Amino acid sequence: MENEFPPEPNSAKKGRAMIALDDDDEVLSPTDLSELLAEGTKEAHDRAENCQFVKDFLRGRIKRELFKRGTAALYFVYSAMEEEIEKNKDHHHIAPIYFPVELHRREALAQDLEYFYGEDWENQISLSAGTKPYVDRIHEVGEKDPVLLVAHSYTRYMGDLSGGQILKKVAQRALKLPSTGEGLNFYQFEGIHSHKGFKQLYRSRMNELELDAETKDRIVEESNQAFGFNMMVFTELEELGKTIKEEVQDAGFGHSHAEMMEGGDINKCPYYAAKMAVSGNPTHACQLAMTLLRHPPCQVVLAAWMAALAGFTAWYFM
Repeated sequence: MENEFPPEPNSAKKGRAMIALDDDDEVLSPTDLSELLAEGTKEAHDRAENCQFVKDFLRGRIKRELFKRGTAALYFVYSAMEEEIEKNKDHHHIAPIYFPVELHRREALAQDLEYFYGEDWENQISLSAGTKPYVDRIHEVGEKDPVLLVAHSYTRYMGDLSGGQILKKVAQRALKLPSTGEGLNFYQFEGIHSHKGFKQLYRSRMNELELDAETKDRIVEESNQAFGFNMMVFTELEELGKTIKEEVQDAGFGHSHAEMMEGGDINKCPYYAAKMAVSGNPTHACQLAMTLLRHPPCQVVLAAWMAALAGFTAWYFM
């Protein structure tokens, strides 16, 4: 079987054995840091997922300018985080989760910014007011309390390897970005062959860190703060979006549905029209009927239904 896991980082080899677990072999305890983080950040995670900016993103309603601004915000966040991780790479709590080749995103984000802004991209972006508290906090913990970098690393990288992959597909379709990946390097982890396997390895490394209960609680709290900082960035982008006049395109309800749309107009998708009709919108009820009549398969079904209704009516009045 192909090895799913990356080589052991040099800085993490000090007396540590390579851990490679299959899903069935992973035994977790409620006191493991990965479990405490998953449980302790659930509410913050749900709030972040349900903020309007993220919901619009997932629907494919993305303004190109906002996507560019969001990429710039991430560049400053990851530059700060990876700078502090590099400074503390030999710290006994950071070394086991130090995976620069596999995880670091700064250079990938720089490539994306060059794609969107051109060669002088560095002169066109700046640290926004909504992103600055996030960046400042990362530098603060890196200098004064490096163990809390575990929280920031977990919150960002594990999210990028999970939900981030969905966002990549939505953005590529909605913004009509090249299939070759330009503008989306941030989401592409070339050094990881199996996202699932790597995440399992990363969690096992976190769970092996020698931490007392108080420190684990502080890491969970810091992770909740990290989600809060992310929401500040989302809120800033949402507010900015209200001032930007730009066409947005809804990505639809999956690839197969999107393929049914003509010219990217979501109102021509029968599934969208049906959803709105059920909600009681009379305009979309009419839209549904007209949309169905334009699709040959629907015409056949409608004709069959009308024939059945005529037959039933004739039988009823006999």
